[in-house]
Amino acid sequence: MATLATPVRKRGHEDRPAKEQGPAVRAFRATPFTYGTLLIVAAILTTPLVFVGSIALSSDATVNNGAFTIIPREFHWDNFSRVFGTELPVGTFLLNSVLISLFSVAGQVLSSGLVGYAFARLRAPGKNTMFLIVIATMMIPTQITMIPQFILFRDLGWVNTFLPLIVPNFFSNAFNVFLVRQFVSRLPSELDEAAMMDGLGFFGVYRRIMFPMLRPVLIAIGIFTLTHTWGDFMGPLIYLNDESKMPLALGVQYITATSQAGQAPPWNLVMVGSILLALPMILVYYLGQKYLYEMDISGGSAGVK
Repeated sequence: MATLATPVRKRGHEDRPAKEQGPAVRAFRATPFTYGTLLIVAAILTTPLVFVGSIALSSDATVNNGAFTIIPREFHWDNFSRVFGTELPVGTFLLNSVLISLFSVAGQVLSSGLVGYAFARLRAPGKNTMFLIVIATMMIPTQITMIPQFILFRDLGWVNTFLPLIVPNFFSNAFNVFLVRQFVSRLPSELDEAAMMDGLGFFGVYRRIMFPMLRPVLIAIGIFTLTHTWGDFMGPLIYLNDESKMPLALGVQYITATSQAGQAPPWNLVMVGSILLALPMILVYYLGQKYLYEMDISGGSAGVK
C-alpha cells in the first residue's frame, strides 16, 4: 500500500525559537535622573529666549540704565505696538519678509520635486555623473560664488529688487534634490509603470502619483527654505538698498542705528523685532514637525503610509 509523502518544509525564520531570532529590542525607560537632566538642559537652552522677552518688555528707563534682568520684572506690552510707530517702516519690513519667503518656498518645492524625481526615475546617459556634479556643488563655499553672482545680477539689472533673492530658488538646491531623489528611489517603480500604462506621461505621473506621496519631504524642504530665507541677512544686505524693500532680518539691525550719538539703542524695541523674527519660525516648526519626522529618506516608507 502506497503511502503519501508529506512535503518536507524547510525551517524558516518564523519557525525558529524566540531566542534564535536575535536579541529583543528593549524599550527605553526614563528615570528621574533622565527627567532631571532634560529639565536642566531645557532650562539652559531657553534662558536666552527668556532674557530676550525680558528686555522686550522693559521700559525705556530700564534700557537707558542697562538694568536688565533674566526674569521679567516689567511688562510693557505696548512695546509690541511702539515698534511699528518708529521712523523705520517695520510693517513693510515684515511684509517684505513674507513675500520673499513665500515665493522662495514655492520655487524650491516645485523645482526640487521635479529635479529629484527626474534623477530618480528618468533614464538618460550620464545621469549619475550629472547627479554627482550637482552633489559636489554642496562643497563650494558660498563666499566663492558671492561676487560672480552679484556681477551677474548687476548686469541683469536686478540689484535693489527681490529677484536675486527669489529667482535662484526656482532652480532648486543640491541638498533638496538629494532628499527628493533618495526618497523617490525607495518607492516602488511599479507605481510609475502602472500609471504610464493608463496613459499618463512624465508630468502626469509626477502630479497625480508622486506629488501626493512626496508631501512629507516637500513640506520639510519648505520648512528648511522658509527658515533660511526668513532669517537671511547677507543676501538682502548685498542686493537691497532702499529701506522700503528690506526684510525684517535686515530691518532689525537698522533699529539699533536710529539712536542719537551717545545714547543707548532702544534695545527693548530691538528685542521686539527679534521676537517677531523668531516667533514665526517657532510656530512653523511646531506645526510641521510631524512631517519632518515622517521624512524617512532611508526607506521611503513615509510616502506610502
